[in-house]
Amino acid sequence: MSGTILIAEAAPAAGSFPVENEDMRFLCDEMLGRLGRWLRAAGYDTAIAAGGLADRDLVRRSRAEDRILLTRDRHLAETARGGVRVVLIDGDGVEAGARALNRMLGVDWQHAPFTRCLVDNTPLAAAPPERAAEVPASSRAAGGPFLVCPACRRLYWPGGHVRRMRARLAAWRSEPPPDTP
Repeated sequence: MSGTILIAEAAPAAGSFPVENEDMRFLCDEMLGRLGRWLRAAGYDTAIAAGGLADRDLVRRSRAEDRILLTRDRHLAETARGGVRVVLIDGDGVEAGARALNRMLGVDWQHAPFTRCLVDNTPLAAAPPERAAEVPASSRAAGGPFLVCPACRRLYWPGGHVRRMRARLAAWRSEPPPDTP
């Protein structure tokens, strides 16, 4: 549904923005970079705009890459109206943004966790065995999988930080809609 603007404070029911989780690709404006990294952690293809890009360039990129534009900028949302799918998120912080996307788009925060690089959005691959030596001994003893970003070569492993992030993603997934008792 091209040109639709959903506003988080007056959110329609989940699923009213006709996109399946497998098809959701996002472009976060520069104000939503942290939320964008969490979407990557959940496994979504999420581009994060560089600072200072003109609104029309964000809209153009969103259209060209068939991405849902996420923003807190009302002017940008209005500029995008009629051209791309855009979600205007009211409220501050990652928690508010995560709740809004859960409520508005039915974002599954456990879609495909830790399958994308948090830095550059590239899908992760199995790390070669020799890279295991770079993992802290305590995490190496707990076992893998050890993953690597083919683009930036960043190494990922399931340590304590990942366990805490998984718990946060699970909490966002299970959070009931705001009007549920």
